[in-house]
Amino acid sequence: MKVLLINGSPNIKGCTYTALTEVEKTLNEAGIETEIIQVGSKDLRGCIGCRQCKKNGKCVFNDLVNEVAPKFAECDGIVIGSPVYYASANGTLISFIDRLFYSVPIDKSMKVGAAVVSARRGGCSATFDEINKYFTISGMPVASSQYWNSVHGYTPEDVYADKEGCQTMRTLGRNMAFLIKSIQLGKKEYGLPEKEDHVFTNFI
Repeated sequence: MKVLLINGSPNIKGCTYTALTEVEKTLNEAGIETEIIQVGSKDLRGCIGCRQCKKNGKCVFNDLVNEVAPKFAECDGIVIGSPVYYASANGTLISFIDRLFYSVPIDKSMKVGAAVVSARRGGCSATFDEINKYFTISGMPVASSQYWNSVHGYTPEDVYADKEGCQTMRTLGRNMAFLIKSIQLGKKEYGLPEKEDHVFTNFI
């Protein structure tokens, strides 16, 4: 069992990374393999809606998205971490997950998703909601914690001083590990839920 942790901050080992490592520690303690992938400092463009991925099975822009795609296909869960910019996620991260979720031709249902956000002060809940929408449109169960998954601080030292935030990250890791293991057992015992053919309704 494996979880990908996406660092959407351009600050490679800053506050978002610090929060993700708190989640990672408890996942590892529960026997879950992890990998942190640095996204926020990369040169990535957004989706242009060309739909070439539907023909080719991968994004037309051959960059980090296509490198991560097979890892996303194989993982059991994904944690997406972002700093808060203007009460929203880092734009580079959004470009990355827009293309990753759209271009990867896999059934994402029952992969566990979790959002982690970091802010000096405000905007955490808006960013948290923004990231969670990627999971809920993909049939992915969302791992929760004892509070919304956020930490506060301007430096990693500040984040460690946010005792409640760090505890929230550790609780998230434990809950996510339990959920992943429970889903694995459920798949063996009951299989995946039946899926209907997708119906599209356009509103004019």
